[in-house]
Amino acid sequence: MGLLLLPFPTATITFRPPSVSYSRNVFRCSATTLTPSQQRNEVELENKKYDLLKAIQDTQRGLVTTPNQRSEIEESLVDLESYAASDEAIDLGVLDGTWRLQYTSASDVLVLLDSSSRLPFFQVGQIFQKFECKDQNDGGYVRNVVRWSVPSLLEENEGATLLVSAKFSVVSRRNIYLQFEEIALKDIIISEELQALIAPALLPRSFLSLQILQAIRTFKAQIPVNNTSPGRRSVGGLYYLSYLDRNTLVGRAVGGGGVFVFSRSQNIL
Repeated sequence: MGLLLLPFPTATITFRPPSVSYSRNVFRCSATTLTPSQQRNEVELENKKYDLLKAIQDTQRGLVTTPNQRSEIEESLVDLESYAASDEAIDLGVLDGTWRLQYTSASDVLVLLDSSSRLPFFQVGQIFQKFECKDQNDGGYVRNVVRWSVPSLLEENEGATLLVSAKFSVVSRRNIYLQFEEIALKDIIISEELQALIAPALLPRSFLSLQILQAIRTFKAQIPVNNTSPGRRSVGGLYYLSYLDRNTLVGRAVGGGGVFVFSRSQNIL
């Protein structure tokens, strides 16, 4: 599908399996509403999510994987997806919010991950998808947010933000269609070294140097990608949301575009 996402292959995520005390808490909080069978299903589901997270833990978000790892990850994905009722529509209220990329097999993203790991002048920080669809029933907006940097020039890992905005519409129970609208570059934060070069701290800062710093901080470039020609659809793609709950999102780009695994994150933007 080409979600126009980018990566950050430096952070290692450590996951802890559900402990006995955690499982007991599930039973205690849910005892009034869940049957024993439902309680067992809840525990099994948490174990399936843990298996998936464990499988992707050391892959640097999909950049470093062996054939055996990819096979194990796909098996874990299918096991988790089996818990999603195929006839149940996606709950847009649950989808709403910010999700952080944990793993992908999308080739366009992996190329960027590889570039980030090889090129000394290019860093990519965290990647997010932010869905805005609360109180909606047929669609909303999604923003792909990529933190990136140029070492020594911009703040490490989060020196700038690439924002890819799209409108999405629900086309079936679990499929949404993305129509990309705009690519924007914003929130530039220059490094302390560059700030010192532009406006040395030990010297009086001139009006010009302050204007340069302000212009950099407020800089924003926007490129529309929507097609305004009559009868032609904007650039986009079909996205199958194969699993969704309060803290985990799995999506597959229809047409061989790869799989994406996200975890719930704090709101951004």
